[in-house]
Amino acid sequence: MNLIVMSAVVSFFVFMIGLPVALGVARILGVYAIVRERQCRVYVLFGKVIGTLDDPGFYFLWPRLGWKALFVGWLGRCHVTDMRLDQAYLRSQPVNSEEGAPMGIGIWYEMFISDPVAYLFKNADPRGSLAANVGNSTVRCLSNLPLAKMLVDRHPMSRTVREEVTPKSNEWGYKLGSIYIRKVHFRDPEMIRQIESKVVNRLRQVTSAIRQDGANQVSIIRSTAERQAAIEFGKASAVRPAIVGKAMANICSDPEVAQTVFEILETQRIVDGECNLTLVRMPAHGMLADMLTAEPGITQASMQPLPVPVREGHATLPKVLSARNID
Repeated sequence: MNLIVMSAVVSFFVFMIGLPVALGVARILGVYAIVRERQCRVYVLFGKVIGTLDDPGFYFLWPRLGWKALFVGWLGRCHVTDMRLDQAYLRSQPVNSEEGAPMGIGIWYEMFISDPVAYLFKNADPRGSLAANVGNSTVRCLSNLPLAKMLVDRHPMSRTVREEVTPKSNEWGYKLGSIYIRKVHFRDPEMIRQIESKVVNRLRQVTSAIRQDGANQVSIIRSTAERQAAIEFGKASAVRPAIVGKAMANICSDPEVAQTVFEILETQRIVDGECNLTLVRMPAHGMLADMLTAEPGITQASMQPLPVPVREGHATLPKVLSARNID
């Protein structure tokens, strides 16, 4: 039983310690190599490239590199390059339009390593060189374009820059992918303020024109309505005398009715006018004079015309006279 336990412990320590050590020694001796996805290994021995592995998987190096695999792990060097797609953005590349306006162009582009050997040994800084090449091509190809075309036609400009940069980038093993002009803007603050002022003034003009057009439409509608109303009022004024004359003819056919109507109309006019009514003693009516002189405190000399104001708009004349208190 103790022998079994000791064997298990020894096997565990051999597996946990001995296996990693053995794999490390095998890797140093160039027995095998593991290449991951979108990764490339370039083996250099004595300043020369002896092999490249760019397909993902597990490889035995001795069949591929021969006797050099024994020395590349400790006398040579293994360069691991990342083959994944990368992106970059260059802000405000200075260009001038055909009209002389100072413009700035922001350009976005993709790149990836197409040739690991050329990427490692033909250019010390391929990423920086590609960025400089893209910026210089943008300035060189897009300068002196008409301002309207520069602000609108971004796809043709992107193709122009890509066609200019791609041949040179392929020599460095750093291939240019998609490229796109993302932003075109003015670089002069004073010009920006002038453009904003012009846009605001134009908006004000358009707003004023819309308001004036609305006012004109309202005036046309109002004048049309007033003209139609005037026509209808004119027709009513022309018809009114005939209607009134016909009604007066029917009233005047009976003299008593006509006299009563005219008296009522006259009384109504007096009441509606709110005028002062003056009572004057008539010689023919001696009874009224006797009644007034019979009141205490009233003499014949104190009898003067009495103004009687009419206050009620719809009172008849007998009601107004009976409402007057004579002291």
